[in-house]
Amino acid sequence: MAVTRTFSIIKPDATRRNLTGAVTKMLEDAGLRVVASKRIHMTREQAEGFYAVHKERPFYGELCDFMTSGPVVVQVLEGEDAVKRNRDVMGATNPADAAEGTIRKTYAESIEANSVHGSDSDENAATEIRFFFSDDELVG
Repeated sequence: MAVTRTFSIIKPDATRRNLTGAVTKMLEDAGLRVVASKRIHMTREQAEGFYAVHKERPFYGELCDFMTSGPVVVQVLEGEDAVKRNRDVMGATNPADAAEGTIRKTYAESIEANSVHGSDSDENAATEIRFFFSDDELVG
């Protein structure tokens, strides 16, 4: 397996409950290394741009409202098969379906407030990383 990078967001429900460190520890314990991280308050424009792929879906407005409701932590993670590894440690989108020991099973409040976002492919990871980080911010 090759060392690759993926993108992660610790969502407002988790930052509100001061879980940034706990979530990051779970990511690191799963073999992922944080190579870039920043705490931001996503603007409406950023949320709408980032989630534009969902623009026609009924939950789009609520998703943008939620993602701008408080601070988030955007991160670039690196490791062996990083996208898959991150998705495995996050767990299923619906925390009721997530495996024990995953971030969403442990910390999510609901399917909407599910504590984390992670890229679903290497291609989307590259796009999502570029959305929030410049090359000089990826310091490894």
